Amino acid sequence: MKAIIVGLGNPGEGYELTRHNTGKIIADLLGYQILDGFMNNSGRSISKLVKSKKDISRLIVIHDDLDLPIGKFKISFDKSAGGHRGVASIIKALKSQEFSRIRVGISPATPSGKLKKPLGEKKVLDFILGKFKPNELLVLKKLSKKISEAVSLIEKGDIALAQNKFN
Repeated sequence: MKAIIVGLGNPGEGYELTRHNTGKIIADLLGYQILDGFMNNSGRSISKLVKSKKDISRLIVIHDDLDLPIGKFKISFDKSAGGHRGVASIIKALKSQEFSRIRVGISPATPSGKLKKPLGEKKVLDFILGKFKPNELLVLKKLSKKISEAVSLIEKGDIALAQNKFN
């Protein structure tokens, strides 16, 4: 089945290499078409592409995840937004959460793997709207190869295999 792949992000130069544009960055690295729309209103843009239940099942949304360290990603299916406003907008617009998500980590971690994510709404907002450092962009570029493999497995209908391999 041909997937509908969407990398979440905000349009405009000011957001270009920000952590909140991780989905858009990954989609661009993988050569997928970029759909312009604002992060927290993603549902409006996606509802133009996704017209049926079958389309929803083919949808793969790639987005940033503050609860994962940079360099890691997780695949989920039929899960709540988990506080991500862009995903919440999609669920609301489609009236369904029965689609695949690739959640890409953006938080720094200690050498032992403990997350060092910011606390408090203002610090979180400043962090996610902050630009990636050059070495972090290299990490994303390397990670995009694994994400491409995961997308291929999901497209073939092997989401469980993709989850077992990458989660």
